[in-house]
Amino acid sequence: MLMRKIGSFEVSAIGLGGMWLSLDGRPEEGRAIRTIHAALDAGVTLIDTADAYRSRPDETNHNEILIAKALRSYRDDTSNVVVATKGGFQRPADGSWVNNGTPEHLKTAARISARNLGVDSIALYQFHDPDPAVPFEDSIGAFKDLLADGVIQTAGISNVTTDQIRVARDILGEGLVSVQNRYSPAHQDSRSELDLAAELGLAFLPWNPLGGIGRSRSIAGVNTAFGEIAAERGISPQQVALAWELSLAPTMIPIPGASRPETIVDSARAVDLRLTHDELTRLGN
Repeated sequence: MLMRKIGSFEVSAIGLGGMWLSLDGRPEEGRAIRTIHAALDAGVTLIDTADAYRSRPDETNHNEILIAKALRSYRDDTSNVVVATKGGFQRPADGSWVNNGTPEHLKTAARISARNLGVDSIALYQFHDPDPAVPFEDSIGAFKDLLADGVIQTAGISNVTTDQIRVARDILGEGLVSVQNRYSPAHQDSRSELDLAAELGLAFLPWNPLGGIGRSRSIAGVNTAFGEIAAERGISPQQVALAWELSLAPTMIPIPGASRPETIVDSARAVDLRLTHDELTRLGN
C-alpha cells in the first residue's frame, strides 16, 4: 500500500470514509463491520468519521461507536490505524445538519468522541464546518486548547477557504495537519485550497472523492475520459478517479465511502494504478 503523511502519522494513501455506514440507507451492522475489516485487509490505515454521522436521533456518535467496535473485533493489530473524527455539526431530531462552532461545544464534543472511540487522545480531530455565528478564530482557539490539554494529537479543518487555512495555521502552527474539502472529477472548485495545503505540507482529504463517477462508460457531468480509460484498462472508473486525484499532489489522501466490502477493496486498488502522461492529459491534468 502506498503511504502518505498526515503530520507525523504515516497512513495509507487511500482511506475509508465511514459516513455511509451510519446514515439513512446504511447496511446492517454485520455488513458494515465486514466493510471496515475488508478495508483493513486491503491495507487501509486511515478511517474518517464524525460525531454527527447517524440516522436516528437516539444514535448519538453512531459511526464512531461502530468503527471502534470494528477495530476491537478485527483479528490483527490495529495500533497503526488512524481514526480521524470531526466535531462542529449537530443533528437535531428532524435530521438536519446544524453548525455549532462554539468553543464550549467543540471541547465537550472532542472528549465525548474520544470516549466513544475508546482512546485517551484523538489522533486527528477536525472542525467539521465553520459556523457563521461564531468567529472562526474562536472555534480554532478551542482546537489549540484541546491540543494543549492532550485531548487531541493533531487538528484539521474542513469546508474552508484559503484565508481560513492561513488563519488556522497562524493559530495552531504545526498542530494543524490537514484540510478536508470536497474534491472530485465533478467538483474541482477547491483546487486553490488543495494547492495551498500542498504548499504548506498539509494533508488534503477530499470528501466525496468519487462524486460524479459511475460504473459505466457514461459518466454524468464528468469528463468521459474517466470511463473511457477505465474501459480500456478493464478496471472501474472509481479506480481511475482516485488514481487521478493521487497524482494531483503528494499530500492528497482520498477517503472514499463504502457500504460493501468489495467497494472499498476496489477503491484501495487505485494506489497501484499508474496513469500515463497521455491518460493524465486526457483527464485534464
